[in-house]
Amino acid sequence: MSRIHEAFENKKAFIPFITCGDPDLETTAAIVKAMVQNGADLIELGIPFSDPTAEGPVIQEADNRALKGGVNTEKILAVAKELRKEISVPMVFMTYANVVYSYGAEKFLSVAKEAEIDGLILPDVPFEEKEEFASLCEEYGLDLISMIAPTSKERIRMIAKEAKGFLYVVSSLGVTGVRSQINTDIASLISEVRAVTDLPCAVGFGISAPEQAARMASLSDGAIVGSAIVRIIAEHGKDSPEAVATFVKEMSTAVHQIR
Repeated sequence: MSRIHEAFENKKAFIPFITCGDPDLETTAAIVKAMVQNGADLIELGIPFSDPTAEGPVIQEADNRALKGGVNTEKILAVAKELRKEISVPMVFMTYANVVYSYGAEKFLSVAKEAEIDGLILPDVPFEEKEEFASLCEEYGLDLISMIAPTSKERIRMIAKEAKGFLYVVSSLGVTGVRSQINTDIASLISEVRAVTDLPCAVGFGISAPEQAARMASLSDGAIVGSAIVRIIAEHGKDSPEAVATFVKEMSTAVHQIR
């Protein structure tokens, strides 16, 4: 059984996202460890990019801070490798096609495999253009994780049928960010997916409070939270591991209470 599969085994999964290198990589490593200790089931490690089209202002600003601080893909891969010595939960990279291309796609996946990274999410690679990455991911044993959005409509079943690892269900139109309400009919999106695959589905984009996380987990197999965590890190800087730990504890407890 893969680590990703285990993350969803007999429970709902809480999946936090952070931008690596904001405010620095030492703090990133401390935050990841704190999140695991406080109930995170799977970690999304964001590799910063200068033009992150799927991200709202909170994560865009975090990317800019990390890049200005001198963070690059090489350094993030090295930190992930170190983290794996202490962490057993699955870790996936979330970044953009350009980041992988500029590093060298095959080299990137080879080093990610050495770091025992479990998957890759590329929000700017549409389903129709994923083959090049999908075949390389398969070769190196990483799951290329697909995203399904309310706009996917007739493509939902097609995407779900070929998906690996877990499905990232985008709760709202537009970019990432904290939202006070999520109005998408998540239940019908998930039932479309369930018709063709039993792969776990986790809902992300806009979740910022325990009640929202619990509600999304009740409709799916887990909740993904990014901007709310990145905002805490922006506020607390190098002192953020403790603040993030408290938030993750609240969120993971809310998610894990759903059966």
